[in-house]
Amino acid sequence: MRQGRRWAAAGLLVAGLALGACARASGSGSGEQTSYSEHAARVERIPGSDLSRVVLTDRAAQRLGLRTTKVRPGPAGRTVVPYESVLYDENGDTWVYTNPEPMTFVRQRITVERIQGDQAILDSGPRAGITIVTVGSEELLGAELGVGGD
Repeated sequence: MRQGRRWAAAGLLVAGLALGACARASGSGSGEQTSYSEHAARVERIPGSDLSRVVLTDRAAQRLGLRTTKVRPGPAGRTVVPYESVLYDENGDTWVYTNPEPMTFVRQRITVERIQGDQAILDSGPRAGITIVTVGSEELLGAELGVGGD
């Protein structure tokens, strides 16, 4: 039930961002109008994968309020991530967004062994020390999948 609410909340957040992105911002002094959404994020397919990388502008990251943290080592060789960083897709598969380069985000599948309080102990996923997104993952997923786009 908690997963369903998270997915519904993600949809609402993405829809809200799409509406906000419809606002027009001034062009670069040429008098032409450019939509914010055209320049806020660039989605690039990752060859040999069904995934894409999402590259944001600094302004887009600020508007989303993106926050990150590092994956921590956990018990028995496991890794630990904040539960708030875990995304569930429509099939119930679990993911996190990694941040391999500045303003670049890549979704990575994880396997959650168990939830302990506000932490997720992982069977598989990014190794300790990798930077992941804790706030803003739903919006990144929306950008990657083209939810709310033109």
